[in-house]
Amino acid sequence: MPQIEPVTLDTAQPRAAETLNAVKAKLGMVPNLFSTLGHSPVALNGYVQLNETLTQGRLNAQEREIVALAVGQENACQYCLSAHSLMGRKAGLSDEQIQQARKGSGVDDLNAAVAGFAQLVVKSRGQLPAGSLQSFRRAGLDDELMLEIIAHVALNVLTNYTNHIAETEVDFPAVNV
Repeated sequence: MPQIEPVTLDTAQPRAAETLNAVKAKLGMVPNLFSTLGHSPVALNGYVQLNETLTQGRLNAQEREIVALAVGQENACQYCLSAHSLMGRKAGLSDEQIQQARKGSGVDDLNAAVAGFAQLVVKSRGQLPAGSLQSFRRAGLDDELMLEIIAHVALNVLTNYTNHIAETEVDFPAVNV
């Protein structure tokens, strides 16, 4: 049972209800994470806006899902792992690629670097070991990509922590942490 019950379209504040209706129009449903964030229109809209902005970066849909899976695994967030396993498949990731991302690795050098960098940022709380940036650069990450990945890490940490604190009910096909 959730510690923070999701709002409904009827109980949400007007600003949040507007955003939740837009989410429903886009996704065909309002995931519990969004309904939970709906308690705070600022948090909900901040999440949606940052997510939308980040889709305009250099990381493609598969790479964005790889980051989400790597971060979700590092933070043991069943909700996010469940949601992003489904979304990863929709973005074209195979089951093997999803498992590799969750391990902080990948089926090719770039995907491995994206997943590994994201997990290391979380694991080290941004205090990367000496020399690690050079190894990620050799694997294909430049400064722009690393900063974009950091922004995705922040977005995913927001959802991971929200789900942990709220004990958000998983409304996607559940996967094990």
